[in-house]
Amino acid sequence: MPRIPGLSELLALLQTQTEALAQLPRTLSDLNGTVRDLTAATTSARETIESAQRIAERLEALVDELEEPVRALRPGLERVGKVLDDPAVDTVPETLRRIHDDLMPLIHGLRQAQTRVGSVTGMLRRRPRDDDAAWPPED
Repeated sequence: MPRIPGLSELLALLQTQTEALAQLPRTLSDLNGTVRDLTAATTSARETIESAQRIAERLEALVDELEEPVRALRPGLERVGKVLDDPAVDTVPETLRRIHDDLMPLIHGLRQAQTRVGSVTGMLRRRPRDDDAAWPPED
């Protein structure tokens, strides 16, 4: 049979177009699902941004509230920093240890002496003296 020129190409083109049209509902369905997912993601991102904005506003309010007191602390903190940088501060723990080691035995001894003096004083108060009976002296 004789062939009509271009008919095969036309049939192939029509077949390709028919297949593409057959796939169109599935493609549109996939596109619709993708648009729904994109909408959900956009909504979630918007909610996240709004939440972050609220947090940023709260933080800004806190910073505004704390800024002045912290700035007021600066001179004192600088003075404390200078004091702490002094080499004499490094000797404080050793000095305190020596004071503790030297004074604690002395304090312990003073307490023992105080207890003994208290005991002797207590004994002297309880014991009547011989001349107590004649006190006050008679004229």
